Amino acid sequence: MNIPNSVIAAAKKIKLLLLDVDGVLTDGRLYYGNSGEEMKAFNIQDGLGIKLLQRGDIQVGIITGRVSSLLQRRADELSINPVVQGREDKLTALNELLQTMDVQMDEIAFMGDDLPDLAVIRRVGLGITPANGSVTLAEQAHWQTSKHGGQGAVREAAEMILEAQGKLQPILASFQ
Repeated sequence: MNIPNSVIAAAKKIKLLLLDVDGVLTDGRLYYGNSGEEMKAFNIQDGLGIKLLQRGDIQVGIITGRVSSLLQRRADELSINPVVQGREDKLTALNELLQTMDVQMDEIAFMGDDLPDLAVIRRVGLGITPANGSVTLAEQAHWQTSKHGGQGAVREAAEMILEAQGKLQPILASFQ
């Protein structure tokens, strides 16, 4: 990965990665069954990326505008906390989280893909968008992954952050 020095410098400080869901942890498509049930597809490599961050003592959380029991199930499987659902004003949700967590704004990375994520992308220490993020977010984010949302973008961001902090290789070695 050819990553700008400014992004690496910001990534070195990260203690918390916050994620949007639709378009970041998923490909952004919504699936509904005939009985009204909702379905989402989560990428298993993104899940492992989250686990790698947690091994590296980087907390992972979610702020999303939608509410989904499927998301809560996936978050529980991956020990993601905090999980904030149903919050269209993500910057207000972030500011509320900051009052309950021991983390500063420049120690937070946020990955979002569209306009509801813009205010947070502008405020955090490291704003990230997937390859298929909106043009506006791509212009405002510090870094854009080469992978699309729901197709490994979170894993790519996780590895970049861990590499910047010198934690990736020791974590990967634990799998050998």
